[in-house]
Amino acid sequence: MDFLRTKSVEQSLADTEDPEHQLRRNLGPWDLIIFGVGVIIGAGIFVYTGQVAAKNAGPAIALSFLVAGAACALAALCYAEFASTVPVAGSAYTFSYATLGELIAWIIGWDLVLEFTVGASALSVGFSGYLQNLLEGTALEIPAQLGSAEQGWVNLPAVLIALLVTWVLVLGIKLSSRINQIVVAIKLLVVALVIIAGIKYIDFGNYSPFIPDAEPATGNDAGFWDQPLITSLFGMEPAVFGLGGIVAGAAVVFFAFLGFDIVATTAEETYNPQRNVPIGILGSLAIVTGLYIAVSLVVTGMQNYRDIDPADPAPLATAFESVGLPWMGDLISLGACIGLTVVVLILLMGQTRVAFAMARDGLLPAPLAKVHPTYRTPHVATIGAGILVAAMSGFVGFETLGHLVSIGTLFAFVLVSIGVVVLRRTRPDLPRVFRTPAVGLVATASVLLCFYLMLNLTAGTWLRFLIWMALGIVVYFAYSLRHSRLAGTNATR
Repeated sequence: MDFLRTKSVEQSLADTEDPEHQLRRNLGPWDLIIFGVGVIIGAGIFVYTGQVAAKNAGPAIALSFLVAGAACALAALCYAEFASTVPVAGSAYTFSYATLGELIAWIIGWDLVLEFTVGASALSVGFSGYLQNLLEGTALEIPAQLGSAEQGWVNLPAVLIALLVTWVLVLGIKLSSRINQIVVAIKLLVVALVIIAGIKYIDFGNYSPFIPDAEPATGNDAGFWDQPLITSLFGMEPAVFGLGGIVAGAAVVFFAFLGFDIVATTAEETYNPQRNVPIGILGSLAIVTGLYIAVSLVVTGMQNYRDIDPADPAPLATAFESVGLPWMGDLISLGACIGLTVVVLILLMGQTRVAFAMARDGLLPAPLAKVHPTYRTPHVATIGAGILVAAMSGFVGFETLGHLVSIGTLFAFVLVSIGVVVLRRTRPDLPRVFRTPAVGLVATASVLLCFYLMLNLTAGTWLRFLIWMALGIVVYFAYSLRHSRLAGTNATR
């Protein structure tokens, strides 16, 4: 059937040489590592550390980050082989098109639109919260009516930061990379200061018990839509903390690892992508996993998890204020503002590259695949995505946007892990500069762990995700199936 047609690897590679759609290759391995680190270090350290410690895992949030990092590492090995074999813009979308068929490719592309757009919107809102915290009490304090969609008219700082990064991306990926290098250096310095300065104030009594005993969930956390889906499926009593809390926490903080897969979306703009893309993916993931674990241990050592406010948008700053270091709180807020700016930039870049690849294949309207004659960037897709992100961040709150990113990312990882095995069997002849070790075992473990983490997200998150994916199926059969470049051709079956 038509929706099972695949786009050959050779055809995908040939499209990258089309002058009308050709992107400029000027990114190296350090550019990619910095891109990855820049986007991953964001809400995971600055927001979710306190929230998950208080609501799910206690001091064992360090184990939650370890579990999430392990799932990412398994998927990263699969991503690295795909990216070195099919170095084409579009990430998991392009990989799926070459292996699992057009419908699955559309589904994963639609899922990535959700992942990147909602992620960029959520972090634009996060940036706004830290900026308002930093400016509070000064002449530049932002009025409440312009600082929140829930408590005012619009979240103006979130809108403005989304539009600013859109302009930067239109000007060119190399400019974006240079800005990112400077900002990531500042952000890493702030994170290092948090770890070094915080060690002195650790009270080891706060680590006891390291894994708090499981407790019955109470209040809103006990409701069906707010409980992990696995709890309802197996008739388990709603509970928090314990081993279940560690896994539920890992599913939540998975949002914090969004980033290494975006490195794969830049394959067409990377020289020697078969070598440099795997380095960028695995290198950035290794760095941030270590930093996440270290920061979570510092925060829960400085402040007892029972004293952390789960609604606190700045838990790191609060931890230092609790030990009499308010200047560190201000420094962290400044670092968060700078860091989240880059996260928004790279998420938006990932979204535009996926839309660019889908439009080039005819699954989205053709104008989205146009490249600027001077800057050689997909300016139409970038401007369209930027406007969408600005609108969402201006009128939707952080919590509403947040969990959808985790489930979308995990779903993408499942399909990529399956796809790398399929491509090994269907195209063993393709050159693979990087090969996933023990691919059958690694891919199977990745699928099982990622799906298990998906089940540990709330039923409400699953409902919103399924509604979005159902809408995508409607769009595919109403538009994309007929407009695909493979329609009416001798596509591979």
